[in-house]
Amino acid sequence: MDVIKAAAIQFNVKQGEVDANLAYVREALKRVADQGAQLAVLPEMWSTGFAYRNLNELALRTESIIEELLTLSATLKLVIVGSMPEPNGDKVFNTVYVADNGRLAGVYRKIHLFSLLGENKAFSGGDSRLLADTSLGPIGVIICYDLRFPELSRRLAVEGARVICVPAQWPRPREEHWRTLLRARAIENQLFVVSANACGPIGKLDFFGMSMVIDPKGEVLADAGDQDNEAYATLDMQAMADWRASIPCFNDRRPECY
Repeated sequence: MDVIKAAAIQFNVKQGEVDANLAYVREALKRVADQGAQLAVLPEMWSTGFAYRNLNELALRTESIIEELLTLSATLKLVIVGSMPEPNGDKVFNTVYVADNGRLAGVYRKIHLFSLLGENKAFSGGDSRLLADTSLGPIGVIICYDLRFPELSRRLAVEGARVICVPAQWPRPREEHWRTLLRARAIENQLFVVSANACGPIGKLDFFGMSMVIDPKGEVLADAGDQDNEAYATLDMQAMADWRASIPCFNDRRPECY
């Protein structure tokens, strides 16, 4: 598809309150579809938040939520990207599900776990990347802390990603890291980045939002601010191809030297 309208859905994820979060997302997905969006990105762990005390129990609801997302994606004609807890024995995976017009187009388990906040104690880490083959074209997925590991985004770009989606819960006071790293991943890989962050207080942390859509030149096409909101932008694939042709970074790579 040559032109995609993307939406980043930003909201205050209610920790442990699956029904409240799901109700918000249902309405938000309808709103963005009404605005003509074809791609909708949700925050990291949007259904439960990082509710460590009962995370395993909450993860048992994920299967039924996936079924609802598949139905919504078909009804609303959307590709939906967002992460939820996936049961895995006495731990869980932090897993992105890509729902594409009623079809599960891919699953990505977060590779890099944020040990500073104990993610590695509650979660199992994934061991494979995802370049999802969707009705909108190839879409790469990374989750939050993965953003600090450029090798993953580069691999997705080399394999054909035109868009990288970034569900996140990225808290204060690291706003500038968030903005800079998102722009860097877009610039160095000459592709679009669609990021969805949480906003407001969640547990002991405060989240600044700033969900953004960024173009291959690193220009911010849309910013959701710091409140519950959606950020919209058009992703022009021909403009991306023209930019890549004007500065042929991929042709000039010498990976055998790295």
